Amino acid sequence: MKVDQHHPSHSSGVTGREALTEVKLGRREGSRALGKALIITVVFMLVEFFGGLWTNSLALLADAGHMLTDAAALALSLFAIWFIRRPATPEKTYGYFRVEILAALLNGAGLLAIAVFILFESYERLIEPAQIKSKEMLIIALLGLGANLISASILHGSHKDSLNLQGAFLHVMGDVLGSLGAIGASLAILFWGFYWADPVMSVLVSVLIFFSAWRLVRDSVLVLLEGTPSHVNLATMKAELAQVPGVQSVHDLHVWTLTSGVHAMTCHAVVEQEDSRNRILGELAAVSRNRFQIDHTTIQLEKDAPCPNGTSFCH
Repeated sequence: MKVDQHHPSHSSGVTGREALTEVKLGRREGSRALGKALIITVVFMLVEFFGGLWTNSLALLADAGHMLTDAAALALSLFAIWFIRRPATPEKTYGYFRVEILAALLNGAGLLAIAVFILFESYERLIEPAQIKSKEMLIIALLGLGANLISASILHGSHKDSLNLQGAFLHVMGDVLGSLGAIGASLAILFWGFYWADPVMSVLVSVLIFFSAWRLVRDSVLVLLEGTPSHVNLATMKAELAQVPGVQSVHDLHVWTLTSGVHAMTCHAVVEQEDSRNRILGELAAVSRNRFQIDHTTIQLEKDAPCPNGTSFCH
């Protein structure tokens, strides 16, 4: 019987530690954008809230309520970014990167709740349409749209590599949709007297928010359950790793996400005895990094040595 030995993976390029450091630096830039978006959101949340009361517009009140949760979501995202800067500890060896994913999950759940609430309120308005000051509603909705577009432009780009920032961006985009819906409803009321347009537009916006929130919740849960990242085909990766010269087979392959943009992989590779272990480790790590965007790798090399019963490898 031959006992397997563990070997760290060695390769040129970005290491797992460097990848985590780059994530922290990138999130720091994102926190500045979040701070600006938070200020804009709070100011125009108050404008839309009092404007909705003044004009009796459900669309404006719904958007103001959405902006209120947006402010909370942006603040939560900022807290998460601050929290992940804390260093790793013996108890939290990967640090606190998963706080970002928890924030994204909470943001997604909040968006789902908002969508359901707006649907309920819209149903009541459809049964009994209310009188609305359409001109004032239009002016406030236009101002809100401008503010939301500014916030969206500030967050645009920084949200692509983080589910946490993506959640904040989706909240702001939900506000953009809400403002567009309020503008459309106010125009329909102003020119044709269609008071039912206010709750109908609210329904359309809530449906769009619901599907965006569902994707965010789904992706967050996938990370928390340590599921395989969507861009990785495990069978393809296993086959490509097995094609490295000197590797006979690959098994016990696991790939998961630490936080958005940071993926980890572990596997066992059965190798031929005469081959250079360092070369094989380097090539396996290079395939993981270059083909599947995985910088944090742990690879165990094993010799093709049968167990006493001759049926399987010894681990």
